[in-house]
Order: sequence, then C-alpha cells, then structure tokens
Amino acid sequence: MKIKDAFRNAKNAFSLTLANRYQDRVPGIRGDVFLEMRNAYTGALEYEWERRNLVVRDASILLARLVKDNTEPSFGVLVLAVGSGDVAWDPMNPPAATDTQRSLHVEITRKTFSSTQFVDSGGTPVAYPTNIVDFQTTFTESEAVGPLVEMGLLGGTISSNLMVKNPVTPPNGPYDDTVDHTMFETMLNYLIFPVVNKPATSTLTITWRLTF
Repeated sequence: MKIKDAFRNAKNAFSLTLANRYQDRVPGIRGDVFLEMRNAYTGALEYEWERRNLVVRDASILLARLVKDNTEPSFGVLVLAVGSGDVAWDPMNPPAATDTQRSLHVEITRKTFSSTQFVDSGGTPVAYPTNIVDFQTTFTESEAVGPLVEMGLLGGTISSNLMVKNPVTPPNGPYDDTVDHTMFETMLNYLIFPVVNKPATSTLTITWRLTF
C-alpha cells in the first residue's frame, strides 16, 4: 500500500470516529438496551443481549419542552413500545434505524415501566440523582407475543390509556420539523434488531438505560 493511500485510509477512519462520537452526543443522550427472556415457569434464562439504541431527532424537541415548561408536556418517558417492523423487512437482517423515526412501523403492544431508577456509572442503583436513569418493564407470558424487531421509548403528549395511540406520522418519511408536538406523543429513542421471537411461555424484561 502506498504511503498516501495509508494516510488517506487513516484520515477517513479518524473522520468516521469523530462523526460517530458527534452522533452519540446529539442531542446529548446515550441509550443502552438490555434484553432478557426467561422461561415463565422455571425462570431459566433463554435469551439475552445488550445493544446501543438510536436517539432520534424528536428527542431534542421533547427535552426543550420539558425544560421550558413545568406543566407541558404531560410526560417525559412513559412507555416502552415493541413491534414487528416493516412487513417488507428481512426480520433476520432488518435495516439500520434512522434518526427521523417518529413511531414504530408495526406496533404490537406498549407498556408502562415497572421501575425507573437512578444508577451510578457502573449501573448500580443509587438513592440520589445522577445523569443515568434505568427504565425497566417486564412483558408477561401473554404480552408482546410474536416476532419482535423494533422498540422505542415514547412520551410527551401521550395517553396513560395504553389503547390510545397518537403518533407523529409518517413514522419514517420526510422529516418535518414544523409539526406541533403538543398534539402528539413523541418518540425519544428507537432500536431495530434481528428478530426476537417471544413465545407465550416466556417473560421478556427490557431495561433501557439513558445517560444524559
């Protein structure tokens, strides 16, 4: 390899590293998702993984609303929604998520969190505020049954009645930053992953860790 080619490759790699770091800091949130599926009857661990999520553009709008006004919106983060993804996707090799995503493609169900907890840099729960929060919920045997390929955190102007869905649409089309979010629920974080098939004999626990 010629010296100039080696230099060009090193420069490109460095630029990509900077771009990835910059993306992680926009809008200043890091999201890590921990998934654990267990047999509902024996408690045996059947499947687990850890993945980094994508912070979508609308997260910065929701944060700005929360900082500006202590009465609007109704919620920061309220629910975790899981879905099966676009019907055109290969569930074993779905496409990468985009930061313009505003709702799930095909939502199966949503659920509020059983616990929200401040943790330290090592992930240990603490009794004082930190810049890291764990949001956790467990889907029981009869919940979220089916092929799961996508999930997201939802808040903002969102109904506590989980049967009511009011997302900003289209979910993954041209991004319109003039949409009035006070009328819609808002997605903060989004994750696409190779299919996880949840049977009616298993529980599924999701912990979504946000670092600000």
